[in-house]
Order: sequence, then C-alpha cells, then structure tokens
Amino acid sequence: MHEFTVWAPSASKMGVKIGDVTYPMSGPDEHGWWSASVEQAGPGTDYGFVIGDDPKAWPDPRSEWQPDGVHGLSRVYDQRVFKWSDRGWSAPALAHAVIYELHVGTFTPQGTFDSAIEKLGYLVELGITHVELMPVAAFPGGQGWGYDGAALFAVTEQYGGPDGLKRLVDACHARGLAVLLDVVYNHFGPVGNYSGKYGPYITERHHTPWGGAINFEGEGSDEVRRFFCDNALMWMRDYHIDGLRLDAVHEYVDRSAIHFMEQLSFEVKALSAKVGRRLVLIAESDLNDPRVVTPARDGGYGMDAQWSDDFHHALFTVLTNEGTGKGYYSDFGTLEKLAKSLAKNFVQDGSYSEYRRRSHGRPADDLSPHHFLGYIQNHDQVGNRAVGDRVDQTVGFDRAKVAAAIVMTAPFIPMIFQGEEYAASTPFQYFADHEDPEMAKSVKNGRRGEFAAFGWNPEDIPDPEDVETFLRSKLNWEEIHQGRHGEMLDWYRRLIQLRRGSVALNDGAVGHVKATFDEKGRWLIFERGVVTVMCNLGSEKVELPHAKRSALLLGSKAEVVVKGGAVELPTESVAILSSETLR
Repeated sequence: MHEFTVWAPSASKMGVKIGDVTYPMSGPDEHGWWSASVEQAGPGTDYGFVIGDDPKAWPDPRSEWQPDGVHGLSRVYDQRVFKWSDRGWSAPALAHAVIYELHVGTFTPQGTFDSAIEKLGYLVELGITHVELMPVAAFPGGQGWGYDGAALFAVTEQYGGPDGLKRLVDACHARGLAVLLDVVYNHFGPVGNYSGKYGPYITERHHTPWGGAINFEGEGSDEVRRFFCDNALMWMRDYHIDGLRLDAVHEYVDRSAIHFMEQLSFEVKALSAKVGRRLVLIAESDLNDPRVVTPARDGGYGMDAQWSDDFHHALFTVLTNEGTGKGYYSDFGTLEKLAKSLAKNFVQDGSYSEYRRRSHGRPADDLSPHHFLGYIQNHDQVGNRAVGDRVDQTVGFDRAKVAAAIVMTAPFIPMIFQGEEYAASTPFQYFADHEDPEMAKSVKNGRRGEFAAFGWNPEDIPDPEDVETFLRSKLNWEEIHQGRHGEMLDWYRRLIQLRRGSVALNDGAVGHVKATFDEKGRWLIFERGVVTVMCNLGSEKVELPHAKRSALLLGSKAEVVVKGGAVELPTESVAILSSETLR
C-alpha cells in the first residue's frame, strides 16, 4: 500500500492514475491537500495525477523519481532502501573549508555520479574538503547546467538518478569530503514543470529574469514555502547532503514578517540538531545586504555564508583591465577596490554604483570574512563569458597563478571551479537542450544581447543548443600532468596545503586584513597576522620592503627573491611570506 498526496487547492476533484485505473482522491482539506491510499501501489509503481475532468495523468510536483524524464509518469521511490555506510559522519567546519565546484555532466567523460566517484581520491590529494555539485534536480533535454529544473524533488536520470547521487555522497563521506548541492528556489524551468496546473506556485505580481517569481508571500504561499523547505530538508535528510547553495536569492520577493530564508534557516538548524550533523546554507546574492548572513536572532536571514562577487569582480578586473563600460565590472577595476574587498568584505557598501546608476549595498565590515566565499572562477564567471574562457586563457598563466594565491590567502572561504587547478584547456560554456525551437532561439539571442553590454562580439558566442558546445566543456583529464598544466596543479596543491595548515590564514576575525597598494606601480601587499602576501601585477620588476625576519613560504616564480629588508618581485608574480613558523 502507498498513500498518495498532492496539493491542488483549486481542483474540483483529483485522482491518481496507475496503469489504466484512476483512483479517486479525498479532499481538499482546509489547506488544499488531497490524498488516496492505494493497496496495489508501492515502491516502483508508476503513477500520475488526474486533475478535474481532464483524463491526462500529470507528473507529481513532489515526485522523487522521474525515470522517463520530466514529462513522463512519476515513480514511487523508497528513500529507506539505500544502505548508507556513513554512520557518525559530520562535515568539516565551513570556516576551514576549501570548496571544489563541479558540474557532474562535464566533470568526467561519462558525466555520471558513478564516474565522479573515481575522481574523489584526486580531490582528496588536492586538499579539497567540500565538493559543491551544480544542480542535479531533473531537467528536460539531454544536457544543461541544471538551473532550469522542472521536477525539483527528483534526481536527473542523465547523471544516474537518485541511487547514483546517494552512492556519490556516500563515497565522498567515506573519503572525508563534505557535499554541498546547488538548488534553485527562485524560478521553475520553462519546460517540463507542471506545478502551475496544481496551485499558485508562481505569482505574476513579481517577475524575475526567467519569468514569474515564486509565490513566497501571496495567497497560498504557506504551502509554496512548505514545498521549498521540504525540498531542502529532503536533500539533507534523505541524500545526506551537508549543505545547500541557494541560487540568486536576490530574486526572492518576500515581504512576509518571517522571510523565506529565515524560515528555511530555522528548519535546517532543527534538522541538524535532530540528525546530529553539521548542515549549512550558502546564498548567492548581489544585494550586498549583510542581513543575508546575519543570524535570525540578530534580525538577519540566517544564511551561514554567501558567495562574494565583489571580491571576484575586484580581483578579475585588476587582472584583465575589464572595467569601464563593461556591465557590472564598471564598478571595479582598481587595486583600491580589491584592497577594500579584502579588508571590508563588500566593495559596494552603500557607495554609488556606476552600473546600477544608484547607491548600492551597506557596510559589512563588522562581519567575519568566514561568512563569504572567495573565488576567481565559478560556473557563472567562466560559463557566462562569451566563449567560456578560463582565467589563465584570459589573463595568462602567470597572472592566473597570482590570482590563485590571492584567493587562497584571502580571508574568505576559498572555492575553485573544476579544472581551474590545472589550468584546463577546455572551456566551460553555456549549453542547453531546449525542446522548443522558439525557446532555443530566444535563449541564444538573449545571451548575445547580454554579452554586448560587456563589449563582446555576439557572433563569437557558441550555440548553446549544439551538442558540441556541451562536449567541448568536458574536462580533459589526459592533460593534467602535461607541461604547464602540471605546474599549475602543483601550485594549487602547495597553496591549498599552506591555506589549510596556517592558523593565520584560517583566522576569521573581523579587521584581520591590512592592505596597501600602488595603482601606478601595480603592486598590492596585504597582511594576515604573521602572513604577508606581496603581488606585482605591473610590467616591471619591483622591490618591496618587508620585515627582516620574514621567510619566503611560496613564490610564483623562481626569480622571487628575499634579500635583506626587501623582496624582489618580477613582473606578474606573487610572494607569500611569514614572520614565524606556521602552526
């Protein structure tokens, strides 16, 4: 026997169809829920819901298994069957993490959860503590980034389905790796999502770049909020996920007394206490609002951390000189902005934004930098470039090494994107498999228009619908130890080892960073306790003073020399020094 339930507050009648038989459902109750217990149903049973007098069977909005894709029937999945081996597991503290973001479909040639397991030993050797998976909820088509999820409770079959994800998480935990999962709660994918047939999940009162906004505050929003909270709890409880990255929370529109993020934070903390595991929530936000990562008890939304695009933009623009007139990069481009991000978390902290033509953000310098993730590459910042070029391809090998050193010694939680660590020659491009030709055309033209704001030639942008765009984005593991790829990999390994072994570099104290710079000379120095980082981004060698008792820990070039009271830095190089033995 299996009990089927569905929220459909406006339906005149509901049924659950199994084979050729439709079983009537009881309801609705006071909250709009319908239910039916079917003796003949159980794990493995395919079913769909019949709404009103329409005989068609539609997928369950909360389906945990869509074996035939997002348009097919749902299948009953028993979460209790999988045999876990991670008893007693608890994730390492996020404050001391080194995060590795990956896209399952392009991480390996096979593009599956099981094939990703084969690379976990490599990640452990690299020094990674947390693996962050891009979205794995079921989406239409053969390939995609995953941000247009349609069946949010189901794991996509393209990667190996629900059991495949559990095998990957279990294998990660066996190797000491925590798992973070990217989830999308700001919109539904435009194809294959049938939630609108059941209830007011979407509101047209507010809009996002992808259509109507999620109904977090209007009529029926209690059950919509319950849908997304239950989704988050499912990943953490049933799939043993250690944390979630919430995509683009700035697209949430919620003026309720208790914001959706606050509610979610409360429920995740309650689950953490119940299961005895550390669970975290990480937001992507461009609001520059410290409330996002401020505890609810102090008037915030309770996220544990958020991505720091300010740090990325500040670092990227000093490396590339992509600043004035190039979209949101126009607010950055100087060493002063980079130094500010290192010392004060936000660059846009109430200051005027040229890009937005208004003031933006508020100060966050009283928050620990451990509330922020720092990076020079991620799926957005690589994939949303015109041709998906990586940092070393954009700025050169030497500057990429400097960028890596800054990320790993900055006060933020460091994150790297798949292939970054060995200067992968393969790009990461935007790819999709839209079933509607008109939609495919619209997406292609929309991206071309977006890139024009950054000064790129729209004609250079690969076609997202071409399967070759997807295949080009797969990592080439054969090159990993070849030439400069091996050199970059060794550099990242040493940086990560230094990061994880240094008390000073793991210090999340407020006001811990002191930075000085010279815009004309193109050099930057920042201090983190006993550790000093010196960077030369100029076209000429520079000699910078340092404490005589400092020792060189790492230099990006052999020509980096410490002598007397100075450090000689050749062009495009970095030196990391310490005034005492690291412990």
